[in-house]
Amino acid sequence: MNHMNRRSVLLAGLGIAGAGALAACSNAAGAPALVSPSGAAVAAADKKRTRSGRTRELNLTATQAVVDLGAGITTRTWAFSGQVPGKEVRISAGDTLAATLSNQLPNQATTSVHWHGIALRSDMDGVPPVTQAAVRAGRNFTYRFTADAPGTYFFHPHVGAQLDRGLYAPLIVEDPKEPLSYDEEWVVVLDDWLDGVTGTPDDVFAELEQGMGSMHGGDTPGSSSGHDMGDMGGMDMSSSMNGNSSPTVSPSGTDMGTGMGMQFMLMGAESRLLGGDAGDVKYPYHLVNGRVPTDPVVFRTKPGKRIRLRLINAGGDTAYRVSLGGHELTVTHTDGFPVRHQQADGVLIGMGERYDVLVTLGDGVFPLVALAEGKNASGMALVRTGSGSTPKPTTRPKELDGMIMTASRLRAADDVRMPAKKTDQVHRIELTGSMMTYNWGINGKRFDMNQPTAHPITVEEGQRVRLDFVNTTTMWHPMHLHGHTYQLGTSGPRKDTTIVLPKKTVSVFFDADNPGQWMLHCHNAYHGEAGMMALVAYEG
Repeated sequence: MNHMNRRSVLLAGLGIAGAGALAACSNAAGAPALVSPSGAAVAAADKKRTRSGRTRELNLTATQAVVDLGAGITTRTWAFSGQVPGKEVRISAGDTLAATLSNQLPNQATTSVHWHGIALRSDMDGVPPVTQAAVRAGRNFTYRFTADAPGTYFFHPHVGAQLDRGLYAPLIVEDPKEPLSYDEEWVVVLDDWLDGVTGTPDDVFAELEQGMGSMHGGDTPGSSSGHDMGDMGGMDMSSSMNGNSSPTVSPSGTDMGTGMGMQFMLMGAESRLLGGDAGDVKYPYHLVNGRVPTDPVVFRTKPGKRIRLRLINAGGDTAYRVSLGGHELTVTHTDGFPVRHQQADGVLIGMGERYDVLVTLGDGVFPLVALAEGKNASGMALVRTGSGSTPKPTTRPKELDGMIMTASRLRAADDVRMPAKKTDQVHRIELTGSMMTYNWGINGKRFDMNQPTAHPITVEEGQRVRLDFVNTTTMWHPMHLHGHTYQLGTSGPRKDTTIVLPKKTVSVFFDADNPGQWMLHCHNAYHGEAGMMALVAYEG
């Protein structure tokens, strides 16, 4: 039986409510009124967007499907029109997208579509119950918005842990005045996969919610965050993994490598790049464009071609270190926005992040490897420009141990760097929580979907805002802000999702120029669902 979390229950109950009624919910008595996601301020800001006059109509059917992951592996999951990833959507900057979601999911499941990274109008952001009512089974909802910033984006649900199923697809907004020179493009979507193999995301969350404390009789004194387990700290779980990096599980669901009742919880995953603990969840497969490494997708072209790779991490709990064997990468964009070009052997990409890179291809067969950071597993695709044998699925190009680009090393391109301006507001965003009780939160509070506007982080239109992400935990968190891009520091890259390492502080700046109500949350699917989420709301 599927685990029904508190959000699913709430959304099912709200399914008949209108978005306007949801938006009208007030926060605490005496607090300032908030701009409604469908209010006049939202409409006024939307009118200022540059439009091409073109409308692209799209039908998205969310349904149960049996998906082929390659090598004879099939799995039952939820997907858009029966394929994983969903079919790529490509429009030009200024185009209006009219996407009709048809919910054909089983078990009366509600759903939505969030357009990750797009600075769109608030009532089209796809976040029940804040910006709309959840779309009930058997019902349709049409998202209509203008995408005026070119870049690499994607879309996925914003209900429960549905992000960790197959309901995602790339969204590419082309630049009509594209400044880059290249011959071909390849959109590469990375994902960690367990749905229909070892369980469902709801099963995973039900286990994680119990917390590590319940696994061995309560909290360990002094353990406030991360995977601090007292006598169990640092335990190496790799012995419980088979050659495919799949958990070895008994019929009862007990991990045979430890004798403990932990089918999904991952321990012993360590990464220097991520500051220690790499993740919470064991995944049997890591996919590149929906395929396992034993039967990889192949990109075929000719040697000497200059290729633009658009890398998207659609995973639930895994950061990837990505390299192309035998090649150097030129990093050109992150999260859709251009950066000063830098050379690298690979990139580190957290959940929700995107990177664009250019590469001039050699002659032969080359592995594009997505190393599951700290998890002793990987995904792989192939680039074939000539003859040559197929690399082994476990191949590890030397570039993975070379210079790995992270966002902190990048600088915004001159034309997108935010102009110098006095900061009007500063908000401390303290990331809190513990694996012991799985009580992830922001500023010590777990976000409550029953009262989404109870404790908003308020901003005023026209202000320059600074957010100080202060990570008090021993776990890394990819922090995503809806409806805006922010700048890392005063000259770093423009992003909407950024990795905040354990015990570190990252300051970001954004201009409050898109009125409405917007989620700010960890893009680890399970941390966000557990409560590491807050509402950034414009004052009316």
